[in-house]
Amino acid sequence: MNAVVLFGIAFVGGTIVVTLVFYFLMRLIMGSDPTGKDRELAGAIVMRIASLHALILALVFAQEMIEYQQLKFESVTEANAIADVYFDADRYGADEKAPIQQALFEYVQIVVDDEWRLLGATGQLSPAAWNKWDNVYQRVLDLTPTNARQQSIREHMLSDVHRIAEARDKRENSGTDSISIIFWFAAVSGVVFMALGYYPYPPDPRNLLLLSVLGAFTGIILFFIYAFSDPYNPPATLKPTAFERLLDELATPPASG
Repeated sequence: MNAVVLFGIAFVGGTIVVTLVFYFLMRLIMGSDPTGKDRELAGAIVMRIASLHALILALVFAQEMIEYQQLKFESVTEANAIADVYFDADRYGADEKAPIQQALFEYVQIVVDDEWRLLGATGQLSPAAWNKWDNVYQRVLDLTPTNARQQSIREHMLSDVHRIAEARDKRENSGTDSISIIFWFAAVSGVVFMALGYYPYPPDPRNLLLLSVLGAFTGIILFFIYAFSDPYNPPATLKPTAFERLLDELATPPASG
């Protein structure tokens, strides 16, 4: 079975176990509720805790999903900017295009083969990729337009080179962000307190099943939050698809010159 599936099952199973353990612990401490007088107050308290807990999970889940999708968008933006510079170099002139295109091709290779993995391992960008970016930047700066067409192309290329750098910085920030331990404390506390509040209800099969469903669904949401909080590592690894497609589009590196 896939390791991600096993990890997800363990994550969900853990929340079920926590829910049931604290439910039985509270019953052991408080005893049963034969008269049913505790149920009304316990139900009201559990309802309020559940509402706040659901709000916390929803807000954090939405935040992580937005950041995950933003990283995907920034990767596409960066790949598009690279392609624009690559083909603008061809439009600028035959003599200047080869070294710029060569550096860009090698840059994309580094991103796909090394930098994406490095972001997952260390949260840092590859110095080699920065060197290739700087190579392109310096060469574009050194271009000497001889007509209005070349002047316009050079300005667009400089703008796109800066877009690449900005997208790189955003990729690095996405890799270093992590969920605060305070969130996990609040999330687990919510599960525990909800489980404690159900102690007046007897541990018959139906009630235990419902408590397990509560724990399982909470575990699923927590698992998704954990997965999307680190887009460069499993279980929700975001692959450099935009760069891989660009690498295929560029096919083979042009001859250096």
